[in-house]
Amino acid sequence: MSEPTLFIVASPSGGGKSSLIAALLKRDDGVRLSVSHTTRHPRPGEEHGVHYYFVSEPEFLELADREAFLEHARVFDNYYGTGRQAVERQLANGHDVLLDIDWQGARQVRKSFPASCGIFILPPSMEELRQRLTRRGQDDADVINSRMRKATAEISHWDEFDYLVVNDNFNEAVEDLRSIVRNGEPARKGQEDYLRGILADFLETG
Repeated sequence: MSEPTLFIVASPSGGGKSSLIAALLKRDDGVRLSVSHTTRHPRPGEEHGVHYYFVSEPEFLELADREAFLEHARVFDNYYGTGRQAVERQLANGHDVLLDIDWQGARQVRKSFPASCGIFILPPSMEELRQRLTRRGQDDADVINSRMRKATAEISHWDEFDYLVVNDNFNEAVEDLRSIVRNGEPARKGQEDYLRGILADFLETG
């Protein structure tokens, strides 16, 4: 892809997209991550301006009123938004840009950037996703159950994206992501049956 492209990367909570994006950024210096604004509190190890711009709810709503966001939404009682000017500046400077957002945000972004490329990260199974959420140790059982239900709802929008990447083997998933950005196709081929099985696991039993 010769022209700078806006890539929208989405996944359910626990899908691993943030870790995949971080690994991609280390392997490809031609890609930039758009740092989102959020009203949630930082998690351990997160830095303001690096992982997110952490702002108060009044600050966030003021920015939204000024139409400073390409997209914004309320997710799990917190607001998230993508700054418009930063994305446009990075693209103008010749960099591909990644957005770490959800499917609702992807819909909003496509109104301004219809040529953007959507990539959805899938966990390999419902059971693996539940184990990942549990291992994080950040949420109680009720919250995990809520995230699992939301995951099913989010995955139901898989067909609104251009590519699906399964985060089963981390290094291979990173290479899939990198290959999509650089070559317009995932590194792993012939996964159609595998993908159909994963989608069925979430959508038929969710």
